[in-house]
Amino acid sequence: MKKLLKGGTIINADGRLDADLLINGEVIEAIGTDLCAEDAEVMDVSGKLLFPGFIDAHTHFDLDVCNTTTADDFYSGSRSALRGGTTMVIDFACPNKGESLQYGLDLWHKKAEGKTACDYGFHMTIDDWNEEIIAELPKMFEQGISSFKMYMTYPAMMIGDEAMFKALRKMKELGGIAGVHCENAGVIDALIAEKKAAGDLAPSAHPECRPAILEAEAISRLLKMAEVADVPVVIVHLSSEAGLREVEAARARGQKVFVETCPHYLLLQDELYSLPDFEGAKYVCAPPLRKDEDNDALWEALRNGAVQTISTDHCSFTLKQKDAGREDFTKIPGGMPGVETRGVLLYTYGVVTDRISAERMVELLSEAPAKLYGAYPRKGRLAVGADADIVVYDPNGIRRITAKDQVCAVDYAPYEGYEISGHIAQVWLRGTLAVEEGEILADRGGQYIPRGKSVL
Repeated sequence: MKKLLKGGTIINADGRLDADLLINGEVIEAIGTDLCAEDAEVMDVSGKLLFPGFIDAHTHFDLDVCNTTTADDFYSGSRSALRGGTTMVIDFACPNKGESLQYGLDLWHKKAEGKTACDYGFHMTIDDWNEEIIAELPKMFEQGISSFKMYMTYPAMMIGDEAMFKALRKMKELGGIAGVHCENAGVIDALIAEKKAAGDLAPSAHPECRPAILEAEAISRLLKMAEVADVPVVIVHLSSEAGLREVEAARARGQKVFVETCPHYLLLQDELYSLPDFEGAKYVCAPPLRKDEDNDALWEALRNGAVQTISTDHCSFTLKQKDAGREDFTKIPGGMPGVETRGVLLYTYGVVTDRISAERMVELLSEAPAKLYGAYPRKGRLAVGADADIVVYDPNGIRRITAKDQVCAVDYAPYEGYEISGHIAQVWLRGTLAVEEGEILADRGGQYIPRGKSVL
């Protein structure tokens, strides 16, 4: 049966419209005023905002890291995402050094298939560079993988400047896009060694070993490599004003650079690492949380278009898992949950506070990631013919984030007690009402979405 959502305000990146929306099967059949469909079930969404389903292009579900595995697998993580209005995630297929790209992709398909609540795709991590890997790259595109990830830190994943430059050249040849984790590994290791020698092993040492200038240095180095390679790149999880300035300098030289940030770099500060009773371990992630002025610079970058997307880098661990680093901060598994709260946080602390418009929120959470990662126009916009992925947002009332009211497999909430304006009333996934008033009605309906090349 068709579904007719009547009386809402449809918000896309380029504007808003008070209109009805007709769903036929998995797609949007019509948008207009005073729509009628005798064979449709009518749902009154008067006073509600209708957003395109959010896309989180940076999650880590079921990932083995730091001698443990993330608390959220594709089932619990995607349920959490869907409840938070995210109708598609793009996770990272991560073969180990010595393994083929195809092995990594097949493994991640096995992790996700049949147990994912929202739609999904994969980036491919490149942590090895040899003739075999080079030969596999065209096959990745054939299987809907058009984006890749590289690291400038973490010995198990980084490939070095020479290999990275060659990989960037290959991206230009094939038409792919690479996202890069930018931090200076060598200096970080030296600072960690100093902290250990001094017996400073608490979580408060974590941000001191990964200062913003080391993110900025790595961004600068990457962007100069990308300039020589003549290829666009994505700076993932940008955390600092210093890093942002390097991006601005590259753009002034004429480079095309895309930037992603995360809610925790907009709303949290590094003073949390000094909380008593090992509470600071909850917030250990890389890059680390920064300072108020970094938050402010990133909000301004969202407003003026310098940052293109907001993802979560959802990489969740329980308090027990975090406790592995109680005697040594370098053993704290790095990462935080985020997929369940991204949309309500951005609406509350971005739109309601007039830092950004609702249309800009849609661009950041839906349209830009869909375009950047080759899922547009199927995803990212409420339009005729697009997938009926819809977030129905009730802007009325105030709620609070609590760990008790979440479905992710983590026993704490980084934003515990934060006030939220309104709430997500419904989430539609390809025409199916999947979430209503926080209750997940359909939790295994996600499909793999092959992606094409970037259109940004």
